[in-house]
Amino acid sequence: MPKMKTKKALAKRVKRTGSGKLKRSHAYVSHFAANKTQKQKRKLRKSSLISPSDYKRIKNLLHN
Repeated sequence: MPKMKTKKALAKRVKRTGSGKLKRSHAYVSHFAANKTQKQKRKLRKSSLISPSDYKRIKNLLHN
């Protein structure tokens, strides 16, 4: 059997932290910034961890 390939689109969007958790950036940042409050834009700048409910599914797509 051939090896399973990593989903490169997801691999570019997700980074692994030192403790092995998966880190991602927020959506809704690229445009329509005038409609968002300053507080909303400030919170979207920070990265966040992938939720535990999505972790198993995303781990299968990354194959590591």
